[in-house]
Amino acid sequence: MSGKHVAVLMGGFSSERPVSLSSGAACADALEAEGYRVTRVDVGRDVAAVLAELRPDVAFNALHGPFGEDGTIQGILEYLEIPYTHSGVLASALAMDKAQAKHVAKAAGIPVAEALIMDRREFGNVHPMKPPYVVKPVREGSSFGVVIVKEDQLHPPQVITSSEWRYGDRVMVERYIAGRELTCGVMGDVALGVTEIIPQGHAFYDYDSKYVKGGSRHVIPAQISPNIYQKIQTLALKAHQAIGCRGVSRSDFRFDDRGEGEGELIWLEINTQPGMTPTSLVPEMAQHAGLQFGEFLRWMVEDASCLR
Repeated sequence: MSGKHVAVLMGGFSSERPVSLSSGAACADALEAEGYRVTRVDVGRDVAAVLAELRPDVAFNALHGPFGEDGTIQGILEYLEIPYTHSGVLASALAMDKAQAKHVAKAAGIPVAEALIMDRREFGNVHPMKPPYVVKPVREGSSFGVVIVKEDQLHPPQVITSSEWRYGDRVMVERYIAGRELTCGVMGDVALGVTEIIPQGHAFYDYDSKYVKGGSRHVIPAQISPNIYQKIQTLALKAHQAIGCRGVSRSDFRFDDRGEGEGELIWLEINTQPGMTPTSLVPEMAQHAGLQFGEFLRWMVEDASCLR
């Protein structure tokens, strides 16, 4: 049994606070069961002072969204010289910026959808791209702010320019890819299994389908051809390495197999802080590979370091 003191960082102040609290609580409980001494840290603006006083052996990062996933908390941990899980400063910042991550992925030979980066205030009455297309904030997670514009819509969505919009001014306008929602986790230098996500009662894999009970169904292994299955694993690992990720990550894909031939496979984005409850996608993939939740988290803690 390990005597390491692990500070589980959770909560924070992004839009994804509830998700992070759920991930953090599940991880803290499982790590205690594995024999670690655990301190639960609900992250506030004073987190540097709190961690400087605690001086844990490892910080388990269960934060999601801005501040926790974009290189900011990683920089604080580097400054304090506290080893931490998941990706480092540069990879976290790069992956969080969908536009920059897409540039790197494309340069690495990973297929991506055509996209424009715009200021949301530039949206007028004319579509910036022929519908159907998707508008998404450049720096958000959990599908916050994602809007699908259908073929029959006459004008761009008004919500993008409204005062109610709270997801930043830079948005990505991306060609809509029809088809199946597929995702693949990476653990260290190994691609895990491929999962198909089937939203239940939702148009796409939005916040509710991700986190509300019964909002989606996960099929692992995904029922696709072995060729496409292996290609997704190869691309997920390639994206993980190209962006410089460490620990675990998860790449999301769309696969349009409605026509003739092999179909179109498109990489959407990479998540450096995937959900971490026992029923979340990446822990399910780890279990499919033979690792129980506690074993999986133990690997992450023992993998922790600075200068990631």
